[in-house]
Amino acid sequence: MTGADDFPTAARRVMRGAATATLSTLDRDTGAPYGSLVLTASLHDATPIVLISTLAEHTRNAMANPSASILFDGTAGLEEPLTGPRVTAVGHLEPTDDAVARARFLARHPGAAGYADFADFGFWRLAVDRAHLVQGFGKIAWIDASETLFDTAEAGDLATREADIVAHMNADHGEALQLYVAHRFGTEAAGADGWQMTGLDPEGFDLRKGATRRRIEFDHPVTNADGARSALVSLARQARKAE
Repeated sequence: MTGADDFPTAARRVMRGAATATLSTLDRDTGAPYGSLVLTASLHDATPIVLISTLAEHTRNAMANPSASILFDGTAGLEEPLTGPRVTAVGHLEPTDDAVARARFLARHPGAAGYADFADFGFWRLAVDRAHLVQGFGKIAWIDASETLFDTAEAGDLATREADIVAHMNADHGEALQLYVAHRFGTEAAGADGWQMTGLDPEGFDLRKGATRRRIEFDHPVTNADGARSALVSLARQARKAE
C-alpha cells in the first residue's frame, strides 16, 4: 500500500490508472506548448506509451523536437478536483516497436486495433526524466526518473507470463474479478458481471467493463507468476471475508 510520503508509488498509481492523458509537445513553428488528448498505457515499469499518427500535430512536433510531457489526471469523480492527484511526466518521446508496448496498449484500448497498423500510426514511449506529483494542496513533489519508474530488473518472469495470467483470469475467474471490483469500489460500482482483466504489472492490475476502467493495487509488489497468483488469491480472500 502507498505510505503517506511515498510519492513515487503515488505517482505511478496515477500514471498507470489513467486511460487518457494530455500530451504536450512544442509547436515546431512557434515553440509554444501544444496540448492534445491521447490514449495511454504503460510498460511494467510505468513508462507511458501512446499510439499516435504522423498526420497529427503532436507527432510532427515530436519529430522536430522530442521534448514532451504527459499530464495524467487522477481527480475524476471528486467534488473538489484540486484536492485530488495529478502527475506530469516530463521527458522526450521516442518511437518504439516493442511488442510488449503494443500488446499492453491494445489490451487496454481494444478499439485502437482497428487503426494501429495503418501506415501513419506508430507506438511511442515517453522516456521519463522526472515527474511532478500534486496530491492536493501542499502535497507536491518533483520525482527523479530513477524513482518515478518501477525497477523491473527482477520482474522478467512476470512480464513473460503476463498474457497467460490475464487470459487465465478472464477465462476461469470472472467471479473473482467481479469480487475485486465490488470489494475495492463497492457493489454499485461493480454492477453486473462482465469485468475483464486487461493487464497486470508488478504493482497491480487493470480491469475493464465497457467504457469503465478500474485499477487495483497489490498490497505488495510482485515479480513473478507465483507471486502474482498468491497476490490475486489473497485479494479474493480479503474480499470474501469482507462480505
